[in-house]
Amino acid sequence: MQQDKIWDADTAQRYDTPGTGMFAPEVLGPTVDRLAQLAGDGAALEFAIGTGRVAVPLAERGVSVTGIELSLPMVERLRTKADEATIPVVIGDMATAVAPGRFSLVYLVFNTISNLLTQDEQVQCFRNAARHLAPGGRFVIELWVPELRKLPPGQEATVWHSEPGYIGLDTYDVLRQHVVSHHFRFDETQQARLFRSPHRYIWPAELDLMARLAGFELETRHADWDGSVFTAESRSHVSVYRVLPV
Repeated sequence: MQQDKIWDADTAQRYDTPGTGMFAPEVLGPTVDRLAQLAGDGAALEFAIGTGRVAVPLAERGVSVTGIELSLPMVERLRTKADEATIPVVIGDMATAVAPGRFSLVYLVFNTISNLLTQDEQVQCFRNAARHLAPGGRFVIELWVPELRKLPPGQEATVWHSEPGYIGLDTYDVLRQHVVSHHFRFDETQQARLFRSPHRYIWPAELDLMARLAGFELETRHADWDGSVFTAESRSHVSVYRVLPV
């Protein structure tokens, strides 16, 4: 499952769910609020900008936003909401692609760093963020915490969400730190639609070490965009890293 094949035209067409899921106001609002606060008067760069779920409302808040994105169909979807002059996008891999300019904020939301399937690529992503940041700039990552404690011996999958018409489950390869997320959507008929995406999961401590290798220090970590306390029971985190002074 290659990333450029997963995020194709069909996926891009179905990606946006206005007002629900990750587009729900209670999800998107705190995300944009926090990123706008962190960007301040500076410019922001979004790695894996996708269809502009976060970038468009952030730009509407007056933040100058640039994106890097691997999938052309996702960018084409973004272009129905904002033109190139409003939100410029560089086509390429977030671990290596370079956007012009210097930024006060680089951010990666909704678990996207885990789409890089090797540790080396994930470290490269941190270094690429550092390359784009002005002195004192910040790199923000939103990431889930792998649910390995739910895996008894011999079990390789967990159901992480279930609701009418939808089941989400993850299958784990703990040797390689790989996960495949399976999203099943169905209705009253006997037909179901499956979307799958591969990931390399990262423990918070490993993420912090990647940050150190790239010249960052952890500034804050919360369980969500609202600033809830991060605990051993938290299922996700929002981690803010700051460039270390030279």
